[in-house]
Amino acid sequence: MNAEIQAYRDGLHCSVQNIDDIFEECVCEAKMVMSLDGIKIWLKGANRICGLGRGTDLVLIFLEGMPEVVKLTDESIIVDVVDIAETLSSQLLGPAIKPFLSTLPSVARRLGNTQLLREWLKLVSQMADEAKEGLIALLNKVIYLLNQLSIGGLKNWIEYGIRVYRNQPHRFDDFFSLQTADAHAMLQRERHGTLYIDYERQLKLYLRAFWEVTIDFRPYSLAFDTLRKPTPHLDKLGIHLPDVYDDLDGIKGIDRYRAMIAHTVAHKLWSKPYLADNFSTFQHLTVETFEDARIEALAISRYPGLRKLWLSLHPLPKEGGCPEGYSCIRHKLAMLSRALLEPAHPYTDPVLLDFVKRFHKRIVDEPYNTNISTELGVAYLAKINEHDFRKPKVWFEDTQVSYRDDNRYLWLFLEDTDDEDDFHSDHGATNHAADDQQEDILPPQHYPEWDYQTQNYRPDWATVYEGIQSPGDPNHIDKLLEKHQLLAKRLKKIVDLLKPQQRKRVRYQEEGDELDLDVVIRAMTDFYAGTIPDTHIHQSYVRDGRNIAVLLLLDLSESINETPEGSDISILQLSQEAVSLLAWAVEALGDSFAIAGFASNTRHEVRYTHFKGFQEPWGELPKSRLAAMQAGYSTRMGAALRHAGRYLEPRREEKKLMLVLSDGEPSDIDVLDDARYLRDDTHEAVDELESKGITTYCITLDPNADEYVADVFGANHYTVIDKLERLPEKLPQLFMALTR
Repeated sequence: MNAEIQAYRDGLHCSVQNIDDIFEECVCEAKMVMSLDGIKIWLKGANRICGLGRGTDLVLIFLEGMPEVVKLTDESIIVDVVDIAETLSSQLLGPAIKPFLSTLPSVARRLGNTQLLREWLKLVSQMADEAKEGLIALLNKVIYLLNQLSIGGLKNWIEYGIRVYRNQPHRFDDFFSLQTADAHAMLQRERHGTLYIDYERQLKLYLRAFWEVTIDFRPYSLAFDTLRKPTPHLDKLGIHLPDVYDDLDGIKGIDRYRAMIAHTVAHKLWSKPYLADNFSTFQHLTVETFEDARIEALAISRYPGLRKLWLSLHPLPKEGGCPEGYSCIRHKLAMLSRALLEPAHPYTDPVLLDFVKRFHKRIVDEPYNTNISTELGVAYLAKINEHDFRKPKVWFEDTQVSYRDDNRYLWLFLEDTDDEDDFHSDHGATNHAADDQQEDILPPQHYPEWDYQTQNYRPDWATVYEGIQSPGDPNHIDKLLEKHQLLAKRLKKIVDLLKPQQRKRVRYQEEGDELDLDVVIRAMTDFYAGTIPDTHIHQSYVRDGRNIAVLLLLDLSESINETPEGSDISILQLSQEAVSLLAWAVEALGDSFAIAGFASNTRHEVRYTHFKGFQEPWGELPKSRLAAMQAGYSTRMGAALRHAGRYLEPRREEKKLMLVLSDGEPSDIDVLDDARYLRDDTHEAVDELESKGITTYCITLDPNADEYVADVFGANHYTVIDKLERLPEKLPQLFMALTR
C-alpha cells in the first residue's frame, strides 16, 4: 500500500481476515465517487459495522458495496445504511444484516434515487419492527420484487402481508418468500404500469437524440404520504417524474413518459419566467394555457408526430358540459387548450375561435415571443370573466392534462406565499435571491425527528438547506457599534480582565526559549559527580489561554420582524445590535466563533444561513452579511440544532458552546395542532449535542418562556430577557459569564 492508502487503512480499526486484499481497490473506487469527508464517513461506518460482531464478512460487503450505492445516490445514505444495520443487530436480527448489505447495490441500481432508496430503508425498518420473522425472506426476494413493482407497489405489498398475517407471525416467512397464493395474487394486483427504471436509458437517449439537451431525471413515488402531493415539474435539479406510469386510454406508459418529457423540455428551451406578482390568480391560469400551447406549437413544428401523441392524452371537454353552481374556469381553459392544439376541434364559441385565430397568427409571425402568452392570456380572461369563477366548487372533469407539468417553472415570485400548500418555483422570492446571491448552496441534509407519541425517531424527516447570507452594507453594523460606544467601553474592561494575561512555564525541555537555571545547576552537579546529567535543561513559555469554540445560532422566524410595544426598533434590529457587540467582544477575546441563523417552512424546508464561519475573522464580509439579515417563516429548532452541531462537533477546543437566541418556542406550520411535538424534538436534539460534548444555552426573548424553556434546554441552561431593549447589553455579558 502507498502512504495515502495506508493512512486510510490505519483509520479502519478492523482486523477481519482478507480485508487488506480488497482495501486498496475499495478506496480507489470510493475516491471516484466520494469527497474526503465522505470517505471518512464510509470508513467510520465500516468500523461501526465491524463493531457489531456479527460475522467477519459484513465489513467486506460494506466496503465493497457502498461506493456503488453512493455513486447512484449520495454520501448521506452511508450513515442511514449503518443505522439500519445497527438497528437490526440491536433487535436480534443479525442474520438479516448480510442479505440487507448484499442486496443494497442492486436495490440502489433499481431505484436510482436517494429519496426512493430511503423509502426502501424505511420499509426494512418497518419489517424489523412489525414482521421480523419475514425480513430475511423479503431481503432474499427484493430484487425480484423490484423487477415487478415500483417502490410504492412494494410498500403496498409489504403492508398487505403485515396486516393479513399479523396474528400468524409464523407465516410471515411463507408470504414474503412468495410461497402463498395470496402473496402472488397481491403481487399481480400491484404489478401494473411502466416502471421508469426499466426505461431510464431509453428516455435519456430520447432526451439527447431528439432535444440535444442533458437534464437529470428525478423519479418520485406517489405511494408515500407527503405534505405536498408530487406532480411532474421542472426545476434546477431536473425533470421530476413519477416512478411508474399506467397505460391510459390505450396509450402505453412509455409513450406517456415521452409526451411528458417532450412538453417539459419545450418549456426548458423556449419559456422564460414571468413576474407572478403582476398577474392575478386567474390570469396565471390563462397565461399558462397559452404558454403551454405556444411551446407545444414550437415542438410540433420540429416533430409533427407530437401532435397526435399529445392529442391522445389531452381531454376533450364537452362544450357546455360544466353544470350550474360550479366555477367553470378550468373547463373553459381546457376547451381553449384543446382548440389551440387540434385544428379540427369541435368548438363553436366565438370568443374561443377568435383567440385561437389570433394565437396561430402570432405564432406564425413571432413564434419565440414569450409576450404572446401574457398578452393573449390577460385579454382572454377579460372576455370570459364571470362572477361564478369565484365559486368554491370547481369543475374538474375532463380538465386535467396528464402529460403537462405544474408550470412552476413559468413564474418568478417577488413575495413569498402565505399558503403553506402553495409551491414556489426556482424563481420564487427566496429561491430567486439564492440563485443570484447564494450560488454555493450545498445539497440538502436530512435529519431525524423525535416523535414523543411513538417514543422513537422519524428517520430523514426534516430537510435542511444551507447557504451563505448574501452581503449588504457593512457600514450599517459599524454604525450600530458606534451607537453603543459607552457600552463597548464597559465591555472592553471586562474583556481585558478575561483575556489570558499570564504565561505558563513549561520546564524540562531539550530545546526551549531559555535555560532553566535550577535544572542547569543540578545537571552541572551531576556532571562533576561523575553521573550522567539531565539534558532537559531548557524551559519554554506558552500563553495560559482560553480554549473555547462558540456557535451563535439565531432564530430568524417571522416574529422577529415585529416591533415590541413601546420601542421604535424591531427585534431584528435589536438582534443585529446584540450580535454585533457580541462578535466584537468574542473577537477581542480571541475565541473561535461562528454565527448562523435558521428558519423553517415545514419539515421539507429548514433554511440554515451562515453569517460567519469559524475560520473567518470578524471583518467587512461577516458584517455585510449580518447587515443583510432577514427573517421569515417558522422555528423548527431541533433540525437546526442538529445541523449546527455538525460544525461544532469536530472542533478541537476543550469547551464547545452553542448559544441559541430566540424569541419563541419551537413551532412550524405543519405541526400547529401539536405544540409538544417540536418541544420534545428540540429537547432530544439538546441531549444529542450534550452527548457529543456540546453545551447548549438558550437566550430567549419570550416573556412566556418559563412555561416551556426549562423542559427543552434544562433548568440551568437558559436566560429570559424580559426587557428587550437591554438585549445588546445582556448578550455579550451573558457570554462572558458563561465562559469566564
